[in-house]
Amino acid sequence: MFEQLGLIGCGLMGGSFALAMKRAGLVKRVVGYSKSPSTTERARQMGVIDVEAPSALLAVSGADLVLLAVPVSASEATFKAIRHLITSNMLVMDVGSTKRDVVDAARKVLRDNVGCFVPAHPIAGKEVSGVEHADADLYTGKQVILTPIEKTQVGHLKKATDLWEAIGCHVQQMAPEAHDAAFAAVSHLPHLLAFALVHAINNQPQGKEFLGLAGPGFRDSTRIAASDPKMWRDVLLANRHELVEQAKMFSRSLHNMLIAAEQGDGEKLEAMITLASESRAHWRMGQKPK
Repeated sequence: MFEQLGLIGCGLMGGSFALAMKRAGLVKRVVGYSKSPSTTERARQMGVIDVEAPSALLAVSGADLVLLAVPVSASEATFKAIRHLITSNMLVMDVGSTKRDVVDAARKVLRDNVGCFVPAHPIAGKEVSGVEHADADLYTGKQVILTPIEKTQVGHLKKATDLWEAIGCHVQQMAPEAHDAAFAAVSHLPHLLAFALVHAINNQPQGKEFLGLAGPGFRDSTRIAASDPKMWRDVLLANRHELVEQAKMFSRSLHNMLIAAEQGDGEKLEAMITLASESRAHWRMGQKPK
């Protein structure tokens, strides 16, 4: 049981975390702050938070648990805003989709207190954003990747693990660098491809007509293109080096499939499709590799 959660960022991710904590009886009081006062007010009206804080620093005051649910590009500025009240006894976490940049910001700003920070990435979300979509079930049954560093306190790492498991998550640990490489492949590049596909169709003279003919295949393959533009701009920029490497590998596969199609090599094209089809058919979200 935590006495007080200091929630910085009362949107979908932060709001859902607060609701899940409350439902599980893991926190007595939630003090929240968002850059937009209307968001913080709405969060209080919805019961996501109990008290509105006028600043990030005051949201942290008196907290024994702090969650940063802000865009990854705002991590360093947020750490700077709260560092004067951060103590080694607090558990501080984030929910960012990239980890190396957030860890670097924490090291730079928190310095001697960086051991209280346990970087976290819950593999959950929706195409919509905002506190009005906060959901206590958002994290239920989902994976959470923790990326501790050499200075992370063992006690805080255990608290973080226990906390996420208590709200229904499956917890794994990875190094920040390994995390970013993996998620460039399975999350960041797929989002980029979905954005690019819809963008390419829209830029054609008959794009609107084409979209009017689209069916379930287009819907399923481009669902994530409706995601928050600002958040994904930040994620793609933050992990751009790993993203480019994954894009190169994708480009090679795409090129090989196009060559096979252009040359009328049905056997080769079918073999490549079969490999992808079988791999996807046997994939289950959250499964451990054998």
